[in-house]
Amino acid sequence: NGEVMPGQQEYQVGPCVGIDAGDQLMMSRYILQRVCEDFQVYCTLHPKPIVDGDWNGAGMHTNVSTKKMREEGGLEIIKQAIYKLGEKHSEHIAIYGEGNELRLTGKHETASIEQFSYGVANRGASVRIGRDTLAEGKGYFEDRRPSSNADPYLVTGKIMSTIMGPEAKPIDPLDKAEA
Repeated sequence: NGEVMPGQQEYQVGPCVGIDAGDQLMMSRYILQRVCEDFQVYCTLHPKPIVDGDWNGAGMHTNVSTKKMREEGGLEIIKQAIYKLGEKHSEHIAIYGEGNELRLTGKHETASIEQFSYGVANRGASVRIGRDTLAEGKGYFEDRRPSSNADPYLVTGKIMSTIMGPEAKPIDPLDKAEA
């Protein structure tokens, strides 16, 4: 489907389990490049190919859940995972793709690359909890920080190693009005 930036398109892969997420995304990128080649269309995975003007960038938003997150009481497990992600924000940013500093400015439905945040239905947060997840008390969260050119194997591996790691201190959610 079409997105905000001129010529920008978006697509989804999944749901996937484990390493299959990376496999599916890499194969989809290959197919995208070959189709573009056939039609003599230039395609880039750069997170901010147009820096002039008032345009959104392109991300590889990553939806995450574990079995416990999808069960009763899962919202608390999701929040614990988010706190852990917050404690390792800079480690994640370091592997979340090249050029991401051009996209994660705090404008255009992004959080600042400098500060971790989360919120409910908040496109301006680093990590977003959906309204349905909040209402049901279980589900998934979306890490909105990875750039469109990020390595999906590094991203999913880093997310899983972080959220399965030691406990972290709670973080207050970002008020949508502040974003």
